[in-house]
Amino acid sequence: MTAGAACVFRALRDEKNGMIVELGHFCLILALFVATIQSVVPLLGAARRHLGWMAVGRSCAIAVFLLIAMSMAALMYAYVTSDFSVINVIENSHTDKPLLYKFTGVWGNHEGSMLLWVFMLSLCAAAVAAFSNNLPPALRARVLAVQGMIGVGFLLFILFTSNPFLRATDPPANGHGLNPVLQDPGLAFHPPFLYLGYVGFSVAFAFAVAALIEGQVDAAWARWVRPWTLASWCALTIGIAMGSWWAYYTLGWGGWWFWDPVENASFMPWLAGTALIHSSIVVEKRETLKTWTILLAIVTFSLSLVGTFLVRSGVLTSVHAFATDPARGSFILALLLVAIGGSLALYAIRAPKLQGGGLFAPVSREGALVLNNLLLSCGCATVFLGTLYPLFLDAMNGPKLSVGFPFFNRTFVPLMVPMIVAVGIGPMLAWKRGDLLGALQRLWVAYIVAAVAALVLFYVTSGGPVLAVLGIAIAVWLAAAVVTEWAERVGLFRLPFGASLRRAVHLPRAAYGMSIAHFGLAVFVAGVSASAFSQEALEVLRVGSSMKLAAYDIRLDKVERVPGANFTADRATIQVSSDGAAIATLYPERRFFPLQQQTTGETAIRTNFLADLYVALGEADSAGNWTVRAYWKPLVPWIWIGAVIMAFGGLVSLSDRRWRVGAAVRSRRVAAAAPAPAE
Repeated sequence: MTAGAACVFRALRDEKNGMIVELGHFCLILALFVATIQSVVPLLGAARRHLGWMAVGRSCAIAVFLLIAMSMAALMYAYVTSDFSVINVIENSHTDKPLLYKFTGVWGNHEGSMLLWVFMLSLCAAAVAAFSNNLPPALRARVLAVQGMIGVGFLLFILFTSNPFLRATDPPANGHGLNPVLQDPGLAFHPPFLYLGYVGFSVAFAFAVAALIEGQVDAAWARWVRPWTLASWCALTIGIAMGSWWAYYTLGWGGWWFWDPVENASFMPWLAGTALIHSSIVVEKRETLKTWTILLAIVTFSLSLVGTFLVRSGVLTSVHAFATDPARGSFILALLLVAIGGSLALYAIRAPKLQGGGLFAPVSREGALVLNNLLLSCGCATVFLGTLYPLFLDAMNGPKLSVGFPFFNRTFVPLMVPMIVAVGIGPMLAWKRGDLLGALQRLWVAYIVAAVAALVLFYVTSGGPVLAVLGIAIAVWLAAAVVTEWAERVGLFRLPFGASLRRAVHLPRAAYGMSIAHFGLAVFVAGVSASAFSQEALEVLRVGSSMKLAAYDIRLDKVERVPGANFTADRATIQVSSDGAAIATLYPERRFFPLQQQTTGETAIRTNFLADLYVALGEADSAGNWTVRAYWKPLVPWIWIGAVIMAFGGLVSLSDRRWRVGAAVRSRRVAAAAPAPAE
């Protein structure tokens, strides 16, 4: 009786799960049809000035978001309930897997990550639909139509080549589990932020294509585009920083950036997006650089699409990449050709007709922003060449070419040094025509602080490495320049304190956001430069023995076997002391996952935010001795602290009231000029 009731219960549960899975699949199909309407009807409405047809875009964008959200929820439900009738769940989940990783397993694979991709795309389109009341109806309709077209392409890709809802004819009792390397809390948040940044640039892309169709780019257009670009840039900054931090503490190699092709795939749109943010400022302030800004918007999202192709085409072998069949790569390549080729063709036809704006002298705020754009674009091109040229040679059966640290460090880094200098000087220049000598003279405090920092570092480090000392000195100079520029704005030490305080209170948030982001860049550069002072020790230790690293004594006290949720671990107890005084106890691990027959490392890190003591446990030899690798890394936490500060600066700038109320005049003018809706 009890066994029969259990069978009935399982049958009802399986039937319920099956209905939810099929509902998710149906929502995905329905979203494709609605996205098709979104990509056609508003575009026709904008061409005919039909307000009713143009309004369809907003309704469709919100409907597509709700449908894909339901599809995403259905796949999550299948993972959480371990529904092994779904092939995707079989291949990437297991009943013993912790609940957090059941959620993250949804996007820890190709099919689920593509569903997350289109979910983020629909979220961006729905946000444009919901928060675009001050946009001219025709421009809004064209923007939503372009996003609908992108959605159609990727929904077709998912449904025909990467369906996450495919069912198994003979479901197994359990699944294969998730890649142990991906079973980490950082992977719960890294992909969503990364994809939000990737896909968020589709809004700027859609605005650019819509402007080309409309034939109008002005200050109002730049003000509409900039907040969406800022939001995407902030998300991508956090996503890249999370991925870097995950690689640092999970892979056990002590580094934070490897110039891996998949890492570069996310870095390239970040560089182009940074240039886009700055060029849109020139369009807003001076109504110039219009065609260049349009091109940057197209290129930024195109690089996001290239990154999607690299990760999913099977041309790369990486811990970050999804190994897939060539059919998927061919489909994405076709999407790339249509999206990138079509937008660039439209740009070639329509961009020459866009009217230029005001003139400006080379030495001016605009000139500094142009220099910023040129250096960032050259840096992006360098990364693009170093990433894709070896792949191109391989595809052409050419010689094998390996591009790594030496190439990027010798080509990319020299381009960034003058860019950092321009970041410090540019805000001190006036618009249209600036005084370079005057700006340099007002930065005298920054020179003194940087020189003192360099001399102190030369003394403390006994003269080297010279480039690392100079890198930290440049970072100190930039931080001091940012503070000096803020002090100039508020009249600090020039006006009475009360007057300076009032100026500081009424300073626009965008100005504060700029200063905070530039200060974060200085912190980041200091952390990167200080990595040259890192020290490493690698020894085979028996229990009770120790090794020295920097000012620390590192003693291996014991190694014990401990059970985990879905693994067993060899956990070391390591005592850290300095001059006989106990500093910390660290517990690095080696984890064995029996389901995948795979071993991973779990590093132990002690940080005081000025330096990290980093310990990784290696393999044991036949005598029971253990390999222990330790690093002392000064200022390495500043790398991620700087990235967080930069993203926070972007958010502060994004909160500026101008982005919420600006450009209403053009909106009213266009709305008044529009004909009445057709009956």
